[in-house]
Amino acid sequence: MDWYARGTKIRIFGHDVFVVTAGPGRDEGLDPLLLLHGFPSSSRDFAPALEQLAARRRVVVHDHLGFGFSDKPARYSYSLLEQAEVAIAVWRALGVRRGHIIAHDYGTSVATELLARRERGLCPVDFSSLTLTNGSVHIELAHLTPSQRVLRSKRLGPLFARLASKRVFKLQLRRILGDPASVEDAELDAMWEGIGHGGGRARLPALAGYMDERVRFHARWVGALEALDLPAHMLWGRRDPVAVPAIAEQLARETPGAKLTWLDDLGHYPMLEAPARWAGAALGFLDALPPKTG
Repeated sequence: MDWYARGTKIRIFGHDVFVVTAGPGRDEGLDPLLLLHGFPSSSRDFAPALEQLAARRRVVVHDHLGFGFSDKPARYSYSLLEQAEVAIAVWRALGVRRGHIIAHDYGTSVATELLARRERGLCPVDFSSLTLTNGSVHIELAHLTPSQRVLRSKRLGPLFARLASKRVFKLQLRRILGDPASVEDAELDAMWEGIGHGGGRARLPALAGYMDERVRFHARWVGALEALDLPAHMLWGRRDPVAVPAIAEQLARETPGAKLTWLDDLGHYPMLEAPARWAGAALGFLDALPPKTG
């Protein structure tokens, strides 16, 4: 799949942000799906599930700044707070006023920042529901990969980013899948190419700052979940060795009324490992929600 050809670029705060939209299908009145991807990959993670997701709903997915085909400026904070601001600007540029958040990995913390703003009346886009999938919101419970631990180091991170190889990247990524053979080499090659596009490897240490922000803003982001008044879904690959099941269980406990769905044999990238099953579970939750009124 030529993912670049599927998308376009939108100028946001002086930078180009790569965006893919799909749908709407037959039910145009349904709120769109707003997808937020993880680290260190890109919106392409959702490509295998896109057709199924877009069959009945509009889908909007973008590359965060520093990722994939979006700009990767050298002088930029890459804070999750700024990534949330960019997401809002992308959605507003596309005329989105309300949607369902579906967030994976790094994207789960972009989502919680959006919810913190909503709780304070500071988010111009409203949300209909929240789905979090395999993200270490509770980083104190996460089992970080060796690469994540090294990138977190101010001294070793830049050196590691320069020396990183595709072979090592693919080996480490396969270790966090439920079945190491479940994702084709071509998908991992495309993921690696997206990381390197536009000098992206040099940005990895700055992007890895999100792990420290998860500590710094823990009360703000977990507090937003504890106060959430939206339907919430924790959709989790149970065999994830990084965002371990204890994180999903904790999120389900502290988010009022949250539903927890296990994908028992899947790991950290369920949308790549079994896209039809993951998309079916995500859509099944949304289809079971009561219809909008007013």
